[in-house]
Amino acid sequence: MNDSRHKLPEDLHPGWQSVRAAIKQFLEERVYPVEHILHGTDRSNANLTMARLMEEAKQEGLWALGHPQDIGGHGMPFMDYVYINEVIGRSEHGWKIFGTLTLQDSIMLNNYASERWRQEFLQPMVNGDIFPSFAMTEPDISSSDPTQLQTTAVLEDGHWIINGRKWFTSGADEAAYTTIMCRTEPEAPGHHAFSMIIVPTNVRGYNIIRETPVLGINGGHFEVEYDNIRVPEENLLGGRGQGFVIAQKRLGPGRIFHCMRWLGQAQRAFDLMCERLHARRAFGSPLTDKQLLQKHVFDSATEIQSCRLLTLDTARRIDSGDDARVEIGMIKVVGAQMVHNVVDRAIQVFGAAGLTDDTPLSRMYRLAREARIYDGPDEVHIQSVARRMLKTYRDDGPGWDFGERDAALLHQPNR
Repeated sequence: MNDSRHKLPEDLHPGWQSVRAAIKQFLEERVYPVEHILHGTDRSNANLTMARLMEEAKQEGLWALGHPQDIGGHGMPFMDYVYINEVIGRSEHGWKIFGTLTLQDSIMLNNYASERWRQEFLQPMVNGDIFPSFAMTEPDISSSDPTQLQTTAVLEDGHWIINGRKWFTSGADEAAYTTIMCRTEPEAPGHHAFSMIIVPTNVRGYNIIRETPVLGINGGHFEVEYDNIRVPEENLLGGRGQGFVIAQKRLGPGRIFHCMRWLGQAQRAFDLMCERLHARRAFGSPLTDKQLLQKHVFDSATEIQSCRLLTLDTARRIDSGDDARVEIGMIKVVGAQMVHNVVDRAIQVFGAAGLTDDTPLSRMYRLAREARIYDGPDEVHIQSVARRMLKTYRDDGPGWDFGERDAALLHQPNR
């Protein structure tokens, strides 16, 4: 993917550590103090605050770091950017503030969209002037089996006619367009029946039904009805029946970034927990002396670092050209469980205060619980990973040797 492939952490591009430190300082000094505004009910104030922070990030050279240079980004190498996402993730608002939010969609648009849509949407999206949305999940089917999706698109007289209903379409209320996964090839088997189509959100028939509340948070997830939407044939993203192929290319690196952001959330919760243990006393001694609470520190530290190393290994495999399907499945499950566990322990240490919005932990806990469902529930990834591994042992096959896989990655010559 770039010049950093196959390299170990100490060989990362010079300067990434200073960028990491600058983002961390930006978050601690400018973002944390206004998070209550950013996810508050006064949306006008929240939007103004977000716009100010985005502009400050641009002015300090911290904007769109991972976007390729040829589409207007800084072009930071993939592995460097993986480490940067670990810090960006410490705030749920970080990926919008620093221009990370549009990375997957801008690359997908650049690689697969028609010239018209690249010209209309790409540069404004990289600049943060407009935002995309992605629609896949549907309320009336089990979306853990995406071959059941019912939204249809029929080609008539050079136009796609789209009908259906999606939910958990993040940011639909402010997005300039939605990329919709829909059934275009009804006779094709399985995943080959689906395509992606770009739909501007201002077209007739694009009807936002409601903002879907999630564990008490109205977090920008929307249920949307498509009522005979009509868009030109050129709005197809890639080829007919290639929707899931494109989606996998979008989701692979995306799950790396998800996991690194979860690690950022876990690190922030870990810091809060350890600071709380030093600040409080009970039964005549500091909480740091209590063995059960020391166990919280130990368990959290080992889970964070284990997940971190597994995620970095997966990132290097992707950067080397491996699709890393097994590793991606593993980190999605392990990462979601890790951040949930660490935040849960931090809440336990804070006691009643951890249940309130006086700390960020309450909101972090709810967001962590979502992680075990979106981008595919844990159960689906567990089943997929186990099947792929077991298949290698079939008929006295070579099996799944972790050591050999590591050796193959570390000793592969640069290409």
